[in-house]
Amino acid sequence: MLILVVAATAPEVAPLSKYFGNKIDLLVTGAGMVPTAFALGHHFAHSKYDLVINLGIAGSFDRNIEPGHVLEVTEDTFAEMGAEDDEQFIPMNTLGFGEVTYKPTITLNEVYSNFFLKKVRAITVNTVHGNDLSIKKVQARLNPQLESMEGAAFFYACGQVNAPCMQIRAVSNYVEKRNRDSWQIGLAIKNLNTFAIDLIDAIINS
Repeated sequence: MLILVVAATAPEVAPLSKYFGNKIDLLVTGAGMVPTAFALGHHFAHSKYDLVINLGIAGSFDRNIEPGHVLEVTEDTFAEMGAEDDEQFIPMNTLGFGEVTYKPTITLNEVYSNFFLKKVRAITVNTVHGNDLSIKKVQARLNPQLESMEGAAFFYACGQVNAPCMQIRAVSNYVEKRNRDSWQIGLAIKNLNTFAIDLIDAIINS
């Protein structure tokens, strides 16, 4: 099985990269939806895969999902694509210019049924939330559990070429007023890579 692992930054998948070496392909896109979509579009023009996995860290809106938890994203929305009408936000799909919510084309259960993760909804943003008012607004509008800067762009790009894709995220922090002292990036990366290594090992050796 040909597997492509996609990450925004090299540190997020450094343990996995060291473990597998050239047994799998790894694409580091750069942070953000535009670099992610461009890098994947360019890569897919030359390569085809049996499975594409987006790995990364994320912020959690849901206080029941603590830092360090590893999760399967089953729905991801471009939170900022649309128009403002005074206090009202009109999403792009309501305007008639395309979709804003995207889903994986394969589930963890379909890939390997012995592995299980809690399933969550996510949003993809250009600006990570760190203001109480904006956090409350996006929660009221979309009720997300996680946020990242790449997830929906990943689903979009994979969908354009019908690539079997899934997104796995580990929580590094709560979505709140910016407080770097409370972030647990090291724990999130450790747990993310431990899970991903076990999963890909099982797939390769099955």
